[in-house]
Amino acid sequence: MVEFIVKGGVFMYPIMLCSILSLAIFLDKLWHLREKKNIPQPFLQEIGALLQENKIEEARELCRQNHSTISRILFAGINQHGKKREVIKERIEEVGRREASLLDRYIEALSTVASVSTLLGLLGTISGMIKIFSVISSERVVNPSNLAGGISEALYTTAAGLSVAIPTIVFYRYVSGRSHALVMQMEEYATHMIELVKEKE
Repeated sequence: MVEFIVKGGVFMYPIMLCSILSLAIFLDKLWHLREKKNIPQPFLQEIGALLQENKIEEARELCRQNHSTISRILFAGINQHGKKREVIKERIEEVGRREASLLDRYIEALSTVASVSTLLGLLGTISGMIKIFSVISSERVVNPSNLAGGISEALYTTAAGLSVAIPTIVFYRYVSGRSHALVMQMEEYATHMIELVKEKE
């Protein structure tokens, strides 16, 4: 690995940094996008039972004690108990947008890392090609071994850049899809809750 980095030249170091950053963000998002953390089923069952029985204060207290994403969204709606559907929906959407932005935090950074890794690989390729042509222009009879350094840098940085960019794109697609799925689930639960706490007609 050390030889691989050395032969790739100076651009290998930021590419390696990108790989570490990519993996760190991916693991962090896997941890924070767990369904049990954001939409715990036992909590939903309990809050649903309380709302069905019109135990609003108990439902509020349960939301305060729970630290999941859905509990904060439902708490916002429960606090509007007895108001019109439009008022409750507007408040839930306001809190929901804030929570969704927290779920999406750093996800776009994966896309940036993938792009930067590819460009760094390309930059390393260009740097290697410049070295090759410098040797060719300075020698009448070119010794192939003198070209090896430039060729190695061009190939290694290209391979390293793509090796980081490709899995990072996969990471990005996965966590983005996971975040979107969680938001859709929470929207469904929140819509159902609105019907339980809205103004009685």
